[in-house]
Amino acid sequence: MLIKKRILCPERLRKVPAQFSWVDHRLVRQRHIQRCDHGALALYLVLVTVADAEGLSYYSDESLERMLHLDHAGLCAARAQLCQHGLVAYQTPLYQVLSLEESPTSLPPAERAGRCLSVHAVLQQILQPGGQP
Repeated sequence: MLIKKRILCPERLRKVPAQFSWVDHRLVRQRHIQRCDHGALALYLVLVTVADAEGLSYYSDESLERMLHLDHAGLCAARAQLCQHGLVAYQTPLYQVLSLEESPTSLPPAERAGRCLSVHAVLQQILQPGGQP
């Protein structure tokens, strides 16, 4: 069954904001979301929202812990996950939200020419709507 989309609340239609903060769709398409737990995703949302045009912000641990209802160990674990997965860089007290890197399967076919891909990556690409190996 095809679902017909319609605007539910026209007076609240989302527009690209005047500021620079917007979430990159590759966060979902490249499955970055699946690699992080809820605390890390909540921290990422805050950092994406408050970062300046270069992705920089400097909220204190105490502020982030209060805002996210995390204890200090929880905040440290969330930050470590984001750093480990290449989503943010951190050097006390500065955070930088990093651009998402292209995965080999997300590159156009001409740019993938000559690259070796795993069977998993090829199948993943084929199974995506409109995907090609």
